[in-house]
Amino acid sequence: MAALGMIEVYGFTTSIIVADVVAKTSDVKVVAIDRNKPANADKCEVPLVMVVKFMGDPSAVQAAHDRGVDEAKKRNLYITSKIIAGLDPSVEWFAHLTATGRDKLRYPKTAKVNEAPAAEEKPAAPKKTSSKKSK
Repeated sequence: MAALGMIEVYGFTTSIIVADVVAKTSDVKVVAIDRNKPANADKCEVPLVMVVKFMGDPSAVQAAHDRGVDEAKKRNLYITSKIIAGLDPSVEWFAHLTATGRDKLRYPKTAKVNEAPAAEEKPAAPKKTSSKKSK
């Protein structure tokens, strides 16, 4: 079973940096980066909470988690983190959700989770009309 790692940080830039460190540390896949505005956002130095979610085998997730947490703490923007080893397949799809309820990494257009991505629609070719003139 796959493990899920989650690291919550302040700020969009920090989340991208943490996601990059996580992805480069071990064989894990970043499955979502989600955002949330805390209730006390007006009082926060950085009013945006982000969570980096990543999956892989438990030892890879642990290594990536440790490096990601270190990176966030180094910037003094770490909030909390959690590893769920042996993630149950029936709840795995939750890991891919974002605040909008969509799985933006696997289905970047408008598809919802557990829904196939929409096929690219090609515009219809213009109809040819005959312009016969009567004499």
